[in-house]
Amino acid sequence: MSHDKAAAAGTEFAGWRIMRSDEGRLWASRERPFSPEAERAGAYRTVDGDDLRALCQAIATQESLAEMAVTQ
Repeated sequence: MSHDKAAAAGTEFAGWRIMRSDEGRLWASRERPFSPEAERAGAYRTVDGDDLRALCQAIATQESLAEMAVTQ
């Protein structure tokens, strides 16, 4: 895997490390762990996507789950 600096440049990925697999699939790993509450709610620290749009959606979903867990 290599770090994808072009993908990581966008602010929508702040706090996430973006990588591209040898097969071209994009992966993102959150630099800081989610809270235990967020993890219990189903937030994953590492996600993947076929393309940049799918990866962005996966990251947004995880951040949303984490935010909802904290506010409940």
